Amino acid sequence: MTQKSVASSVYEWVDERLGLSELVAFARHKTVPVHSQTFWYYWGGISLFLFLVQCFTGVLLLVYYRPGAEAYESVRQITFVMHFGWLIRSAHSWSANLMIFSIMVHMFSVFFMKAYRKPREFGWLSGMALLGLASVFGFSGYLLPMDELSYFATKVGLQIPVAIPFVGAAIANMLRGGPEVSEFTVQRFFALHVVVLPALFLPLLGFHLWLVQRHGNAAPPSVEALPPEQRKSMPFMPNFLRKDLAMWLISLNILALLASVFPWTLGKPFDSLAPAPAGIHPEWYFMSPFEMLKLLGFVFSGKYAEFGEIAGILLFSLGIMLWVLIPFYDTRKPTGQRARATHYFGLLAIFALLATTILGYWTIR
Repeated sequence: MTQKSVASSVYEWVDERLGLSELVAFARHKTVPVHSQTFWYYWGGISLFLFLVQCFTGVLLLVYYRPGAEAYESVRQITFVMHFGWLIRSAHSWSANLMIFSIMVHMFSVFFMKAYRKPREFGWLSGMALLGLASVFGFSGYLLPMDELSYFATKVGLQIPVAIPFVGAAIANMLRGGPEVSEFTVQRFFALHVVVLPALFLPLLGFHLWLVQRHGNAAPPSVEALPPEQRKSMPFMPNFLRKDLAMWLISLNILALLASVFPWTLGKPFDSLAPAPAGIHPEWYFMSPFEMLKLLGFVFSGKYAEFGEIAGILLFSLGIMLWVLIPFYDTRKPTGQRARATHYFGLLAIFALLATTILGYWTIR
């Protein structure tokens, strides 16, 4: 029996039990719109690829990481003692930041192509939930090395929920496991990072991918307005899949370059009695709400400072709520008044995020 016949026999055996030919037939019949904005379709796949890198490198780090009082020492051994441990840790950290960035690019591309409209509302809502979980992934993982930078940055980051009226202090204490960031905080963040969040993220990701396959890729309103004979498309398999995998390869090269040339550093062990180093700040994806709290706290200074923090939380929460619920507002014609209003709202959101983030880094002392 030749090698080809053995492979065919194995495929037929598996296909009879799992129905692989049905999946292949579906992929061959699936098409992807082709237009001037097709490039933005690849960012969803890039986000998925970076999440897979997170899973792979996270499992390798999990073998040697020890939460609690030995957290810093275990990360030091991973970084300086284990063979290629520094590279695995650096790839994990860089891919986390790149994943959140690619999800945000994907979100804005979906927004401006109005791919949240009927029947894709659940795709938008599940995507927003995935972005929220990815942000919590990043925040919980940032503390785990328990060095000086991660310790004080987490203390700063936990000041954001403290500003929530009535329940903010209780939420912060629950996350910390006490009044201060300590080894109990590391244990809680570790459980959140490797158990709770994956248990929520993976089913939601599967649901989101199923919705994408069910409804397909949405074309921009300008393309949808064209007659059917003027619309262009490409088969998902092999045309789009081949290009998608090429984008994965490019992403892998960028990640490898960043992880090897700019390895993730490990600072000094934290000292809870020492003053916070200059320039401590949250990660870049939390810089916007952090800077908004600072700005409103400055505007409402003195005895009104607490009101400024509350106003900042409410303003940012209102913006997020309006952003999440946009599919239920923009439901009319592609060029109607609501469509124009949502377009300007999206531009305002980009400007506000960029302005407050840049200002936050500009004013770091």
